Amino acid sequence: MDHRLKKAKQFSYIYKKGKRANSQHFTLFSVESKFANYKIGYSISKKIGKANKRNLLKRRLKEIVRTNSLAKPNHNYILLAKTGAAELSFEEIKKQITSLFEK
Repeated sequence: MDHRLKKAKQFSYIYKKGKRANSQHFTLFSVESKFANYKIGYSISKKIGKANKRNLLKRRLKEIVRTNSLAKPNHNYILLAKTGAAELSFEEIKKQITSLFEK
């Protein structure tokens, strides 16, 4: 099952209508969906660093969401990384992401 948001239209809808939860290095937007499974998009700006840093951060975020089954069904999410997020260790990222999904 593919849980990715891909279209710019989906992203802009969630940014407009979604509820927002913040941590020091991440922001989570969530909105309810009519579909049974969840979809999640990852937004990592070029301010974070070069492509290899951004890709590493994105892989870590995907793995955390997948292994801890944080996302609820019937929801769409966008996980936005802020500057400084790439310098965090895997455990620090995991702690912040789990607290965001609990909010």
